[in-house]
Amino acid sequence: MIVHGRVQGVGFRYHTRIAASQLGLTGYVRNLPDGTVEIIAEGAPQSLNQLIEWAKKGSPAAEVKHVDLTHSAANGEFDEFSVER
Repeated sequence: MIVHGRVQGVGFRYHTRIAASQLGLTGYVRNLPDGTVEIIAEGAPQSLNQLIEWAKKGSPAAEVKHVDLTHSAANGEFDEFSVER
């Protein structure tokens, strides 16, 4: 997912990590140089859908404009959900 809007400097990555971990997902979230946030997540389809819906609203201080989705096969490379720098 690429999340567009006011999503950097508002706790978005921190809240994403909490939401994804609670849903049992693995992967990471990171800020991109263009001001968007990238979320890479693996897990059960229902949990992934819940994270997508969460990302459309975001953290309390975020203002999400839209979310671009790209689906691909999971490769099992992640052990947890982390915040990348």
